[in-house]
Amino acid sequence: MVDRLANSEANTRRISIVENCFGAAGQPLTIPGRVLIGEGVLTKLCRKKPKARQFFLFNDILVYGNIVIQKKKYNKQHIIPLENVTIDSIQDEGDLRNGWLIKTPTKSFAVYAATATEKSEWMNHINKCVSDLLSKSGKTPSNDHAAVWVPDSEATVCMRCQKAKFTPVNRRHHCRKCGFVVCGPCSEKRFLLPSQSSKPVRICDFCYDLLSTGEMTACQSARSDSYNQSPKSSLNDVSDDDDDEDSSD
Repeated sequence: MVDRLANSEANTRRISIVENCFGAAGQPLTIPGRVLIGEGVLTKLCRKKPKARQFFLFNDILVYGNIVIQKKKYNKQHIIPLENVTIDSIQDEGDLRNGWLIKTPTKSFAVYAATATEKSEWMNHINKCVSDLLSKSGKTPSNDHAAVWVPDSEATVCMRCQKAKFTPVNRRHHCRKCGFVVCGPCSEKRFLLPSQSSKPVRICDFCYDLLSTGEMTACQSARSDSYNQSPKSSLNDVSDDDDDEDSSD
């Protein structure tokens, strides 16, 4: 079906509409062979709170952005190549239901659908697109994924030293390797993680020691379980400002 739609006028028109919704700030999305598979609003678990984001699934990329005017205008466009994507289901907990992790080498995060059926459809379509792409390219699935950041609300004290309490003065920071919420003294070091940045990024002392000695696998943190224990945030408490995890901390 994808091949049949690739050069259809209807598909070209749909992609053009998406481009127009992002305006001049968005990247062009129309290329030969690209097909818009589906779209919808998902709740993205950001650093400070869950936020509504508009997602577009193509046969080769996943695009999302902030909602300015539903179905008319979006900004802060993000484009994720599907060849690098791995998804994992998340167990329901409180108001955080019907979720899964979207993991890539540069960025990983959790999203939630409105219903279990919607979640199943999204996951099935994403997996099918990824499988088709890898089959055509002959590549193997990526095993290198960026850590999913632990939301600020999950940590009242540093997750490494277990002593420093967070206050308006003593700010929270995130380790780019494990995703933990840590204090400044526990994350003063920088380390080059080429998949995430061309410059050294903030990491906690624990990960720095492991990376420096070559024990990189021990530094990996499986964050899926942390979302099964997330605080019961209200999914209605959403805004259209920038993604918090894109900040420098």
